[in-house]
Amino acid sequence: MSLSLDKLRLLRKQAGDPKAVTPAAPEPPPAAPAAPVAANDARQPPAERSVFAWVEQEIRHKPTGAAAPVMAAAPLRRPEVGSLHRLLGLRSRGGAAPARASAQDRQLPGEEIAPGLFLIESLQPQPIPSQPLSLDFARREGEHVSPLDLLFFDTETTGLAGGTGTRAFMIGAADWHVCPQRGEGLRIRQLLMATMAAEDAMLATFARWLQPSTVFCSYNGRSYDAPLLKARYRLARQRCPISALDHVDLLYPTRRRYRGTWENCKLSTIERQLLRVVREDDLPGSEAPGAWLRFLRGGDAVNLRRVADHNHQDVVTLALLLQRLIREEQRERETLALVGQ
Repeated sequence: MSLSLDKLRLLRKQAGDPKAVTPAAPEPPPAAPAAPVAANDARQPPAERSVFAWVEQEIRHKPTGAAAPVMAAAPLRRPEVGSLHRLLGLRSRGGAAPARASAQDRQLPGEEIAPGLFLIESLQPQPIPSQPLSLDFARREGEHVSPLDLLFFDTETTGLAGGTGTRAFMIGAADWHVCPQRGEGLRIRQLLMATMAAEDAMLATFARWLQPSTVFCSYNGRSYDAPLLKARYRLARQRCPISALDHVDLLYPTRRRYRGTWENCKLSTIERQLLRVVREDDLPGSEAPGAWLRFLRGGDAVNLRRVADHNHQDVVTLALLLQRLIREEQRERETLALVGQ
């Protein structure tokens, strides 16, 4: 960008130069006997004349037109990347990757039977009831069910709000089973999803566990677990195997019998007060969604294993509670029969 004489005069005026009004005139020759030197002589040291006069000289003698030399642009200084990184608090790409805060334990229990789907299976040795079980306690007078047809089940879900956004990431089921190697007992099988994509395989596997004679047994499963699974089967475009099966919900007979006896009729309260089952290091069911989501986001599996333990105990408790309700109903009927005599 060039500097005109008019602009220079304005700058001199603003700077208080007494020669700002008129163009610079030649200065008188010095007192010493010497040849006079022009004020605009380029050989005169800049310190002995006005800085504005020196700039004016440069402007007057600057070549113009096509002959004017083109000044090369100063090369841009390449920023020092390392300094910028240090300024921004960033690590250099060439450096070692930051180590994780701690080695995470992502070990899941059971066996992976499909991509992202784990099966946890165990057997609790115990005698299988030899007689059909009465359902009188559930106000189903005269009805009986074979012990081998019962399937105790419970789910662990991503929330309690319901709807299509809620899914079961774990299905626990228990049934009386005769194992050729270990004998008879209560078989506990649990399906655990380690990825969202494993849901189709989980639903298909659970459907293969069901027979036309299967009778579900749950605790509030008729109102929550079963409708949730039915919705997931519809969304997965799989045939729903649940709707056609019988279902005994232990919540309602338990409430009728023990309402007002304890502070509430939650399954954890019933098993502690009625069945004398005490859980150790139990993870509350309300924390199950957080444990699963933490694992999906790359966190550890510590609490997810505790969810599996919680679900395992739930289905075992259902089998104990069913037998307890049957015995209580039989005892009351026997007592009424003796009184009637």
